[in-house]
Amino acid sequence: MDDYQIRQVEKIEDPIWEAIGGGINAFNEEQAGPENAKRICFVVYDSEDKVAGGVIALAYWNWLYIDLMWLRPDLRRKGYGARLLALAEDEAKKLGAQHVYLDTFSFQAPEFYKKQGYRVYGELQDFPKGFQRYFMTKDLVKI
Repeated sequence: MDDYQIRQVEKIEDPIWEAIGGGINAFNEEQAGPENAKRICFVVYDSEDKVAGGVIALAYWNWLYIDLMWLRPDLRRKGYGARLLALAEDEAKKLGAQHVYLDTFSFQAPEFYKKQGYRVYGELQDFPKGFQRYFMTKDLVKI
């Protein structure tokens, strides 16, 4: 261990991401095969062409991960969320995804996701204190 140093890094720059991310990706592909990852993004624009919401997801192996989803408050409960989610799921199915997963907090949208067919498979209490973090999944195709 004398030849190596461990240092905390405040600003994670590209060479660090490339080394660590590239290293784990190479290892994962050795173990499980190519992930064929593809970003999926659908955006809601308002009449002034400003971003009013959207979904950012990642399809890899046979799964879709819903990374981020947000709508401006005035667009909520008007069907945009369900449409965004369905578009991301449909695009992922075209790429071979059979399942989808995400996480959400109790103060965010767990009931919305349940209405879209998602079920809770994991839960962390007091994350943050007084709230829960839910991990949810859904099958995209019948197996």
